[in-house]
Amino acid sequence: MMKLLLLPVLIGFACCVAGLYGMIHNQISYTVAPEYFTAFKFRQFRISDTLPPRLGAALVGWQASWWMGALIGAPIGMATLFLPTLTQVATVFLRVTLLVVAITLALGCASLLIPVGPDIIALIPIPQGVVDSRAFARAGLMHDSSYLAGILALLIGLAWVIRRVRRARAASSGGA
Repeated sequence: MMKLLLLPVLIGFACCVAGLYGMIHNQISYTVAPEYFTAFKFRQFRISDTLPPRLGAALVGWQASWWMGALIGAPIGMATLFLPTLTQVATVFLRVTLLVVAITLALGCASLLIPVGPDIIALIPIPQGVVDSRAFARAGLMHDSSYLAGILALLIGLAWVIRRVRRARAASSGGA
């Protein structure tokens, strides 16, 4: 019963980590393309022009990503409930959360290495008036690929948790 009561705490923690991830992620993508925010994201998220742009980018990051913590944290949290102890549940959840963040950040940043030519620029809706369409497309690609990376990281994290659960159960049953 105590493990079940821990689940909302784990999911809340995952939401906070995802929100912080989004804030940091957007500092990177703001560096790549400030126009991605000034010409698109600030309008999309109704960020005031009076805010410093970096703070606005952080707010967009929070709003755009906190919910991914629930999407990713809920299935991982439920899977960790099959571990024998509360300590194992919390420890494995924390480790998987860090693993998911590392995978998502690495793949999101790796997308910055993709050459952005006219074929990719054509796939990304770029508002009129954007001066550096290549940088805008690169930031857009980073954002889109980060969501896909989060889903991939969820699958990897679930596989890791399932492996940990099997090991813990085998150890508690004497290896039978």
